[in-house]
Amino acid sequence: MSLSLCFTPLISQARQTPARIPLYRPLSPIDISARPKFAYSRFSSRINYGVNENFENLAAVVPPDKQPRWESWLATAASLYPVYVTVGGVVAFLKPSTFSWFVNLGPTSYSLTLGFIMLAMGITLELKELVNLFRQRPLSILFGCAAQYTIMPAFGMIVSKLLGLSPSLSVGLILVSCCPGGTASNVVTLIAQGDVPLSIVMTVCTTLGAVILTPLLTKILAGTYVPVNAVDLSMSTLQVVVAPILLGSYLQSTFPEAVKLMTPFAPLLAVLSSSLLACSVFSENVVRLKSSVVGASLSSNTSPILHAQALLSSELGVIVLSVIMLHFAGFFVGYLSAAFGGFKESQRRAISIEVGMQNSSLGVVLATSHFTSPMVALPSAISAVIMNIMGSSLGFFWRYIDPSGPKSRPEAAEE
Repeated sequence: MSLSLCFTPLISQARQTPARIPLYRPLSPIDISARPKFAYSRFSSRINYGVNENFENLAAVVPPDKQPRWESWLATAASLYPVYVTVGGVVAFLKPSTFSWFVNLGPTSYSLTLGFIMLAMGITLELKELVNLFRQRPLSILFGCAAQYTIMPAFGMIVSKLLGLSPSLSVGLILVSCCPGGTASNVVTLIAQGDVPLSIVMTVCTTLGAVILTPLLTKILAGTYVPVNAVDLSMSTLQVVVAPILLGSYLQSTFPEAVKLMTPFAPLLAVLSSSLLACSVFSENVVRLKSSVVGASLSSNTSPILHAQALLSSELGVIVLSVIMLHFAGFFVGYLSAAFGGFKESQRRAISIEVGMQNSSLGVVLATSHFTSPMVALPSAISAVIMNIMGSSLGFFWRYIDPSGPKSRPEAAEE
């Protein structure tokens, strides 16, 4: 089975007949097909994901009678990224030493892990199809990329000032807000019945643009807190993001048969690698965070309201609140901007999700490699958990709301 990007309108097929049926039916598979032999399926079907941190995305499906059952199992396992990173975060909080072997090898281990994740993404890309799609739909793609690098960085600065975060946490929050979109957004867009091709090409374009835009925006917005070397950040981004993607794409076009054997395993390995990366950074700061939570608990009286206020005012509570506010702003303002831009509902959902979900793994690597305080990497690590929970919840909410509207579906009467 080969992996490929597919860029055509959403198509849904009924189980009993080959006729098209509306996409709002929750139990029907969702297919996005660019060529007869490739298609996207719904989230719970036989999906093979191409990855990044973020990763369970670019899906290619083969007919049920031709796809081995073990590939379906691997695809299903790769789609559980939010579960892995959440469980890993709990383990890191309860027993930080679990990840000490990986932490002790950092930041080299962090950079190599992100490079592997991006390589896994690269082997699923066909650059010719990306270029063709960009030529067909330049306005929506450029609008989405512009929204990605304006909305999130702006709210990263606003939230950090509004909550009065410390310099290290402010830099960390701004850094993750300046990162490109994470490809976990692609599978969330698929769940939400959004424009998946738009989401995919936005992810690739913002990732390639991160070489310049992420260091530049971080220097402008976070340079007031600590010195930021934009050139070093740019070189690191080039090495751990762009180079592996281009290498993977080259391998995919030059050695297709060898890549064909690796692709079923790449998504799951990348998902697990990203979870390990986020949880390791979280475990580094657990002792300090626990002390702040305990101190807040002891300082509050028995009133549940005051106890909750004390927890929110603790260092961990402030970080979690800041990350929630950042991603909520990305989802909400991203949707509003696309609505004001006159885009269709499916495109609004894709832009909203793409803006709201970041490549937090890149934030972790840049923070650990270029900043002395370990707290700088913490917002990115917390973001990996919260972002996926929020994004998945939004995707499943939208899944049961038809993006085309009841009047635009003549087939609705047949239901």
